[in-house]
Amino acid sequence: MEHIAALLLIVGCSGDLSQCRELPAPVTVFETAEDCVATRALSLREMSGEAEHVMGTCIGLDPALEEDYAELVWSVTPDGKLDASVETATVVASNSHRPEKDYLSQE
Repeated sequence: MEHIAALLLIVGCSGDLSQCRELPAPVTVFETAEDCVATRALSLREMSGEAEHVMGTCIGLDPALEEDYAELVWSVTPDGKLDASVETATVVASNSHRPEKDYLSQE
């Protein structure tokens, strides 16, 4: 089984950066971060006609957490910087059974 070490995110934005959307990169997952970086420039050139501003970034992933990743979160800052991360799922434990208090033994 191959492990994923990096993910390529490409985003296209309007001229004023007010409207941005993910663009479909030709290849989105890589076994090494270096492979992602090497592919990024070519992918950006290929996607350049899809929006006024096209930007991309490689997001490093921890192969040990591969099963825990849940959501790709990204934003474009007003100065045109693409910030992106892959968030892990948050599991919250709860116990719906609550022991009843023994009011007679409490003082």
